[in-house]
Amino acid sequence: MPTAARDGLLAPLDGGGHDDELADLAAHTVGRSHESYAHDGRQWALASDAAAQVSAHRPDLIADPPVTWEGVLELAREGRVLWPAKPIDAFSSLVTIAGSLGATPANAPGRFLEPEPFARALEIMHALADAVPPENLAQNPIEVAEALAASDRACYAPLMFGYTNYARAGYREHRLRYRDVPSGPAGLRGSLLGGAGVAVSARSREVDAARDFAFWVAGAEAQRGPYFDGGGQPGHAAAWEDDRLNALTDDFFRGTRATLEAAYLRPRTDGYLAFQDETSALVTAALRREIDDERLHCALDEAASRLLREPDA
Repeated sequence: MPTAARDGLLAPLDGGGHDDELADLAAHTVGRSHESYAHDGRQWALASDAAAQVSAHRPDLIADPPVTWEGVLELAREGRVLWPAKPIDAFSSLVTIAGSLGATPANAPGRFLEPEPFARALEIMHALADAVPPENLAQNPIEVAEALAASDRACYAPLMFGYTNYARAGYREHRLRYRDVPSGPAGLRGSLLGGAGVAVSARSREVDAARDFAFWVAGAEAQRGPYFDGGGQPGHAAAWEDDRLNALTDDFFRGTRATLEAAYLRPRTDGYLAFQDETSALVTAALRREIDDERLHCALDEAASRLLREPDA
């Protein structure tokens, strides 16, 4: 959003005749999803999809999945856990686990994580990486969801972005049940917020019509109806609270809502994407023991100092 706003790529959605609808969307956001598309006092996109890292399990294979990291690691040592840990997902897991320990990444200039929560988070991640199949370190959430849905033994994934289609009957032979992330000392706090938004190009020749459509598709009626029925994962809270949608997804929305409400919003600086791209591969490299944890910590802090700066810094 900072880059798009700075470079004039998007048409602002406030001040265009939809301000009452904009206020309604802000009041019915799932966690900080709506806020994530705002910058410099303007709204540049609408949360058409809300997501964060959550857990998933096979209810036919495990009745009571773990809810703490101690339980996750115990189940992992039995060979029953999968975990997407390719670079961007490993980075996301580092943020989420650190958050569950009470840390807020990038909370101070020149520092991505304080040494103690970083070390504790990496300890959990190393234990998990040592217990899951090696191929997981090159897989994303969709690949792990496919494997989990087809498995006759693996039954749980502690951290992965959720996709409602895997929770719907008939999508795969076995349904996944999505629930909150494992809790740490800080509870469910800190899962990395994801999702997707709908925006309007500043170069559009039909800005008003495009803006009208954006507000329609992000509104409660469309989100509860054709958007969900077409396979979408809504961003409007009315859809997350809807009885029909929850019944069709084995309570996907109610089962993960607490995680979404306490999710972590990534830094709102122009250099964040470069930071994420530069450091994500190093997290997976550390999990593969290709670099040591101290080198990873130094690299994260150095990149944070260089890239996660306020515009006037």
